[in-house]
This record gives sequence, C-alpha cells and structure tokens, in this order.
Amino acid sequence: MLIYYLKMFGISLGLTLIIELLLALILRVRGRGLFLVFLVNLITNPPVVLFSYLASSRLPAGDRLPFQLLLEGIVVLTEGLIYQDFKGNGIDFRYPVLLSLILNAVSYGAGLFLNSLNLPI
Repeated sequence: MLIYYLKMFGISLGLTLIIELLLALILRVRGRGLFLVFLVNLITNPPVVLFSYLASSRLPAGDRLPFQLLLEGIVVLTEGLIYQDFKGNGIDFRYPVLLSLILNAVSYGAGLFLNSLNLPI
C-alpha cells in the first residue's frame, strides 16, 4: 500500500511540475520566477492530492467535483498571493493570480484527462 501512495503522490507532483513549468516557460516566466513556480508546487500539490484522495473515499460521488474545485480555488488564490508577495524580488509576474489560474487549470485539466484513461499506476 505504501508503494501505491508513493506512486500516487510522486506521479501527481511530477506531472504537475512538468506541465506547469513547461507552461510557465511558454508564458515567459524565467529564472527565479520559474524556480518559485517549482517551489510553490512542492508546497501545494501534496496536500491537495491527499485531500482529494480522502474526499474520493468519503464523500458521495456528487460532492467530489465541487470539493475538488474548492480545493483548486484555494490553491489558485494561495499560489497567486505567493507569486504576488515575491513580485519585484527579481521576479516579474504581471498578473500573479491569473498566472496561477492558467497553470492550475491546465494541470488540473490534464489530470482529469489522464485519470479518465484509467491507467494503472
């Protein structure tokens, strides 16, 4: 069971980092800004994966998506505020919350797509 959890958290974090860092590069985030995107995801991804996993086994099916969207909304705001706080320290995010929204929406959408494939982990 431990191996399953390590894979679940590792795959989720790994794919999130790949998707969000590549997208951040496309959006012209560079240097310290790119490193901040990396660090912020190290902080926010594991708790969201944990809460989503717990919710999937404890909430009725109809409540799971709203709960996940609430979690994602909290993450978007949290990451956006972190990006805002670091703005100007060698990091130039013009619209920090919008950047967070775009990065998270794309990685969340990719996660939904990959989960719909029912690939074994």
